[in-house]
Parts: sequence; C-alpha cells; structure tokens
Amino acid sequence: MDDSRRESIRPLVRSWIEERLHTLQEQVVMTWEEGLGRLQPDDALLQKILEAAGPETPEDPFPEPPTDMENDLGVALDLIESASSQGEVLKNMLEGLQPFVERSALFVVKQGIANLYATRGFENDAPRLGVPVVPPPELEALLQGGVPALEGSGPAYGALMGVLSKFEASDVRIHPLHLRRKVVALVLVDSGLRQIIDHPNHVKALARAAEARLSFLAGQKEEEKEKHVPAETPASMMTQRIPETIPETPAPALDPKVRTNAERSARVLVGDIELYFPAKVAQGRQQGNLYALLRDELDRSRASFIDRYGAEVEEQHRIFFHTVVQQLCEGDAAKLGAVPWAPRG
Repeated sequence: MDDSRRESIRPLVRSWIEERLHTLQEQVVMTWEEGLGRLQPDDALLQKILEAAGPETPEDPFPEPPTDMENDLGVALDLIESASSQGEVLKNMLEGLQPFVERSALFVVKQGIANLYATRGFENDAPRLGVPVVPPPELEALLQGGVPALEGSGPAYGALMGVLSKFEASDVRIHPLHLRRKVVALVLVDSGLRQIIDHPNHVKALARAAEARLSFLAGQKEEEKEKHVPAETPASMMTQRIPETIPETPAPALDPKVRTNAERSARVLVGDIELYFPAKVAQGRQQGNLYALLRDELDRSRASFIDRYGAEVEEQHRIFFHTVVQQLCEGDAAKLGAVPWAPRG
C-alpha cells in the first residue's frame, strides 16, 4: 500500500479507536459509581460500630472559663484551708459564704447549748452575740446526730432567730460542724429577702471544708502536746508530800459590771428552761424535785454559764444557783431537790 492510501485510511482508524476508548471510559465510570454505591454502610454495620466504640467523649479544645461563682467558691475553700487556728477557720468560712447567701450566722455549741458567735448580713437587726439558745427537740436531734442537716423554717430556725432577727426568711439551711464526732458549731444561712438560696451545694461544701480543717488543726494540736509531755518520773525518785492545810479565805468582791452581766446571762439561761419546759417546771415545783426532772437542761445551762464566767465565779458567788432558786423554785430552794452543785452548809 502506497503512502497516499495509508494517509487516507489513518484518520478513519484513529476516529474508530477514539470512539471505542470513549465508550470504554464511560462504562468504567459507570461501573465505578455502581461499586461505590455498594460500599455505603447499612444500619446494622453502623450499630455494631457504635457499640464497639462506646460513648463519644471528645475533648473540648475551647473549654468554658469558670464562672464567677466557681471562682468565689475556690477562693473561699483556699481561705479555709489556709487557716492556722480554729477561730480563723470559722471567720474565713463566714467570709466565704457571703457571695452565696444573703445572711449567715455561726453558733458555737458547748454542753448542748448554742451560743451566738458571729454573723454576716444581720447587722441591721442588732444580733445579740454570746446569747445562749436552749435547743428545742428539732435542734436537739441535729446536735445528737439524728439528722445530717435541717432545711426550711421550723422550731430550730425560730429558736436560733430569737437572738438574730425578727424577720424570718423563706429558705433556710442549718449545717452542723463536727469535731471528734461531737457537734461543736452550727452554721445557719437563709435567703434574706430572696425566695431561695441559690447555691445550697456551695454552702454545704464550705461547711464540710471547715469541719475538715477544724479536725486537722485539733489533731495537730494534740501531736504538739504529746511532744512536750515529760517522761514519767521513776518510782524511786517519787516522794510523798503531805499538803498543808490551806485556810479558807473570803471570796473576793466581784466587779459590778461582771456581776451585772453574769446575773443577766443566768436569768436568760434559766428563763429559757422555764419557757421551753413549762410542764416539767410546774411538776417539779409541786413535787419538790425540779432538779431530777430537769437535770440535763440545768446541767447544760450551768455549764454554759461557767464557760463564759468561769467556775471560780460560780463557786464563790453562786450566781447561777441563786437565779435557779429565785426563778424556777419561786425562792424556795427545797423545791429544787438534791443537787450536786448546790452550796454546802
């Protein structure tokens, strides 16, 4: 075949080949797309994958910054943790509560009597610091560990508010602070003019933190005492000493201001017993056994009086005893019955 005829045939062959290649390409693309459709996972496969992978917990690359309340709680917890004395723990706890509640008060518990120690938010109501509160049964249950905390108004809240304010709030929390399994303080918070306490869990967290810090400091103090306890004296070095007879001396005169305050405190303590236990008081007067019927209440009130003014004041001047005789016994000491702390002679 000569060159001229070859050149005339070449375009025809090229056109045929290109047409077939184009057709083949279209078939390949269609087959590929059909194959991709078959690779789509069905619902059963997706379910198995989810079960095998477990719940998704992706890390947030942009976590939200802590809120102001969280910052306030952190600062308050740090303050409590840094306290170096039990008094500082209580003070820092009250300061830390302020962002979360409208009003707060702290009562120190001694011999079962709650004594107002410090307040925040009640200042305009002139709270009476140091005034004791004889616990009603509801509050007694809290002091004895029968309930972990008290919520809402009731006899306990009313009794504590008697020395704080005449205005009672709608939402209340009373948390105990324990030390060596004994309630040593009560934290009272309420909503003031608001309807509710917005952050009750923060209040609970601060109370528990203060409780933990009090226990830590108490244990630290005991360890320090043990380090300074002198070694026991050997029996061979012990000597008997016969104490000399000490002549009795008349009781020194009591400062008039101290006496006035002591007599007022005694009247409040005894008056609370008369207020909360009128039936027992009436029965004891009639039967001449007031102390037998009111032993726990009288012992607690006397212990509270002694904590404030000292055992020496009571032993020398008998202020609490004479107040009991005048108010409960109507001036007749015989109605009190046998009393271990009555004056002799």
